[in-house]
Amino acid sequence: MPLVALMFLIGAGTVLGAYAAILYLPGMMAKRRLDQRLLDVSAPINVFDDESSVVKQKVEGPLPALDRLVARTNAGSWLKRLIEQSGSKSTPGAIVTMSLAIGVFTGFAVFVFAPFKLMAPPAALIGAFLPFGYLRFRRTARLKRFEEQFPEALDLLARALRAGHAFQTTMGMIGDELKEPVGPEFKKTFEQQNFGLPLRDSLHQLSERVPILDVRFFATAVLIQRETGGNLAEILDNLGHVVRERFKIRRQVRVHTAHGRFTALVLLSLPAALGVALTFLNPEHMHVLFTERIGQMMLIIAMVMQAIGFVWIRQVIKIEV
Repeated sequence: MPLVALMFLIGAGTVLGAYAAILYLPGMMAKRRLDQRLLDVSAPINVFDDESSVVKQKVEGPLPALDRLVARTNAGSWLKRLIEQSGSKSTPGAIVTMSLAIGVFTGFAVFVFAPFKLMAPPAALIGAFLPFGYLRFRRTARLKRFEEQFPEALDLLARALRAGHAFQTTMGMIGDELKEPVGPEFKKTFEQQNFGLPLRDSLHQLSERVPILDVRFFATAVLIQRETGGNLAEILDNLGHVVRERFKIRRQVRVHTAHGRFTALVLLSLPAALGVALTFLNPEHMHVLFTERIGQMMLIIAMVMQAIGFVWIRQVIKIEV
């Protein structure tokens, strides 16, 4: 009975907490953003701050020596670009340190608690790659948000140009008006131009920070218009229309491939779920797979075949738009 009462209290607390979060959290977050915006507007501007500098400050992690060592390698430049594209505030040295720590902890935990000791090295390897997988996940999500907000930025840019604003000024307006990630990226491009970087180089760096085909189209269209002339506002309107049509086609493709994606998810999760259920229902029967040589080989072959089948289905339903 005490266990049942404890489980009831935990469940009731979870439900009530989720209900309170859904009910009150959006209002609290909106009020917090409003207060922060009012604070930013009302804060005094000190132009002659002694601590301010036009020199780009280099962010160092907890181990500056490791940051410098990683920066000298090709992998360090790739990791730095990945961190920048993901929108994270970390450093390459911190990511490497976290990767090593998670890998060692995961391998040690599997070696101590798992019945199959040879699973420790693969588990350590998987744990070491978790921070990089998280960065790639954040990068993909951030680029998707940028791609969704990009047509709005193009429309704002075209309307500002028709109103008579200069192109550099409209870039700063987009940086101030739009939210993450479009606003900060355009704001960074605007500040680079203010500090004397040519427009070609600043747009090239924008397309490197945001490796999306639409951003490269935008940079190419602006540079060609600067050299040959033409109505830039009309060009941006056409580009925004093309981006929206691509989104429409992409969503139609997702609808048509929903059956294949759901099939891949079921086929991938069903054996694992069945194995967990059989472990609780008949542990002696499942224990053979981990203790006997033939059972271990069957598990390895099953995992390899599952991975091949998942990749195969992903390639079948993958349609480039």
